[in-house]
Amino acid sequence: MQYRSTVQPARGLVLDVAGSRRFVGGVPSIISRCRYSVNSSHTDSSRLPQPLPPHAPASEDATAVPADGRCRVAIIGAGPAGLATAASLAQRGIDSVLFESSHHAGQGWRHHYQRLHLHTARALSGLPGMAIPRESGRWVAAQDFAAYLERYAEHHRCRIALQTPVVGLRRQPHGWELRTSRGCWQAAQVVVATGLNRCPHVPAWPGREFYRGELLHSSRYRTAEPFWGRDVLVVGTGNSGAEIACDLAAGGASRVSLSVRTGPNVLPRSILGLPTQVLGLLFASMPTRLMDPMVRVTQWLTVGDLRRFGMPPPPRGLFSQVLRDRAAPIIDVGLVEQLKRRRVEVVAAVDSFDAEAVRLADGKRIRPEVVVAATGYRPGLEPLLGHLVALDDDGLPRLSRSCEALDAPGLYFPGYVVSLGGVLHEIARQSRRVAASIAAAPDRTLTPTTTSTTKETT
Repeated sequence: MQYRSTVQPARGLVLDVAGSRRFVGGVPSIISRCRYSVNSSHTDSSRLPQPLPPHAPASEDATAVPADGRCRVAIIGAGPAGLATAASLAQRGIDSVLFESSHHAGQGWRHHYQRLHLHTARALSGLPGMAIPRESGRWVAAQDFAAYLERYAEHHRCRIALQTPVVGLRRQPHGWELRTSRGCWQAAQVVVATGLNRCPHVPAWPGREFYRGELLHSSRYRTAEPFWGRDVLVVGTGNSGAEIACDLAAGGASRVSLSVRTGPNVLPRSILGLPTQVLGLLFASMPTRLMDPMVRVTQWLTVGDLRRFGMPPPPRGLFSQVLRDRAAPIIDVGLVEQLKRRRVEVVAAVDSFDAEAVRLADGKRIRPEVVVAATGYRPGLEPLLGHLVALDDDGLPRLSRSCEALDAPGLYFPGYVVSLGGVLHEIARQSRRVAASIAAAPDRTLTPTTTSTTKETT
């Protein structure tokens, strides 16, 4: 694979050709506004960014990251929340630099399972300043959304230091100092936008280390093809677990079991042609005590009683689950049908492992060939921020309405949310609030800092 990055000659240039990287000039960073080509027969080109279409060519005069290691706003993470915040800041005339640890903006969206589509409608999922193209369809595929994010960064001329993880952050008299893999930077404000799903989480089940079968986290699942004819246990009833179980059942797995600890709230993706997301937005401000019973009736009419298929009932209503537990409901794109056809079997929660079997909470022992742990993610903020802000049991800081940390002014966290109206819609709203808050803050004068200017790696 080849990556060709273009920046102003005075700022420096990074070349990354077939895996060999060489830094030329003053800035050790890979800047956005790249074009891509695939030269390796061993690379799956369907999972890589495609060339921009003729009507949106990549510019050859992209603005480079500042060579002096200073910026008004530093944004950690070039996913949807980071890009939306950069665009919202630009609309107010505020410059920013994004620091991204991977090769591409929106990298996380390139590695989901192939059947994944947004559960929210295209028209309500775009980021500020650029809609998702109509040709992406009503329910946008993950790969199409990844391509949209690249075009979004291109459209808004976002300045992105690629392959530049931030490994340290500390407060300075006039703002913040960021320590990256390539030197130190100073910023008046810092936006942390690495998202809720940064670190895959697998529970420390007793005996897990002795299990001889295949155990993988759902983040490594792509398609059902490798599991054709095999007995698979999927653990977890979030949206990933539900969709992977459906994919396996439709893709030829000999048996698919779904391990359930807590009964989920399930809703169809649309009701009478109206996206469920719209209903969530319309009723988001209604009292929970009124909405939970109304949603229960809606579930009974649209999904039915899943207890007859072994699914335990949810312990609380959907609104309570989202607002109090930060837990999203299952948006059904096939699970209910697979349960009705008996292609997915609900089993009890996993209790422990031994070499040959999985012991369930009800005492049963099953012998799947593969266990897919759809057991969620963690934000993973502790190494970077644990010394700066107090984090709750979910690993998140306490935030103001503008997403500013209550105990660390000047530090913002957009996108760490589970919303009735959809995460992407909420990210768009939060990015504008963050930009408004930063615009209202004083433009502190930053003192110079020393940066690493020349480095070679292979």
